[in-house]
Amino acid sequence: MEFEFNMVNNNIYDLIIIGAGPAGLSASIYASRYAIKHLIVGTVLGGQITETHKIDNYPGMEDMSGFEFGQLWGKHAKKYGVEIIPSLVQEIEKENNIFSLTLADKNILKARTILLATGTKKRELNILGEKEFLGKGVSYCATCDGFFYKNKNVGVIGGSDSAVTSALYLADLAQKVFLIYRKSELRAEPFWVELVKKNNKIEVIYDTNVIEIMGKEKLEKVKLDKSYNNSDELNLNGLFIEAGSEPSVDYIENLGVETDEGGYIKIQKNGATNIPGIFSAGDITDGSDKFRQVITAASEGAISARGIYNWLRKEGK
Repeated sequence: MEFEFNMVNNNIYDLIIIGAGPAGLSASIYASRYAIKHLIVGTVLGGQITETHKIDNYPGMEDMSGFEFGQLWGKHAKKYGVEIIPSLVQEIEKENNIFSLTLADKNILKARTILLATGTKKRELNILGEKEFLGKGVSYCATCDGFFYKNKNVGVIGGSDSAVTSALYLADLAQKVFLIYRKSELRAEPFWVELVKKNNKIEVIYDTNVIEIMGKEKLEKVKLDKSYNNSDELNLNGLFIEAGSEPSVDYIENLGVETDEGGYIKIQKNGATNIPGIFSAGDITDGSDKFRQVITAASEGAISARGIYNWLRKEGK
């Protein structure tokens, strides 16, 4: 007889996917096709990718903004009827092999399996003035706030793909963009680095850290740890922090999910973690040789959905 999934008492899902980015949406599409009754909990449709200025390395989707990308993926997942709850998961508990998820509004959802796909969060610098001037010149999202700095001088901290693409985006708006990086060479893809070198509105300041953000009512300048143009201060109207990311795992601390030294969730080849019934996919994991790209997140999401399908079949017999 063909195996069928059920919702016990109409209150317990077979699967709850936490995260609405590429990994979560990909997993949902496959879960729907496997007839796994599930839902998604996530605040931003498309996840952090929606903040990306341009995506041009995903096969078949050329020259597309991150927002457009996220909307297309969300539309595809919704085609199968999945419900997406726009909320945060604050806590997860396990009792009698059932997971209880407490949301920000204190509602509780229950599931037989869960997929952790919350990706990463922007890393803060924890320097003087960073919190004080957040929203007053300091931002972590160029595509969100870049418009407010049209024809002004801005800085971007970082040397990764996200920092470099943010600088390129801001160069279309701002008068001048200073890309400030602590090392002697940008670590972004050569394709993006070459574009930065060709853009006369972008100036890269190497081997330098911002150590303080200063101003009165709003950001006016930053202090550097070494002299630039005979001064350790740089006048700016806006500062965009792209200093890397870290896994978003605060809500699973009590579950005993195994992580590596960087806090990324360890997964098996089918997406399973060390805790029965808990799977993970995307940038939050140590999978795909830690090559954190949209295409690898989508792949891990699909693989995890298959792993969950097989796990539910095995446990359901």
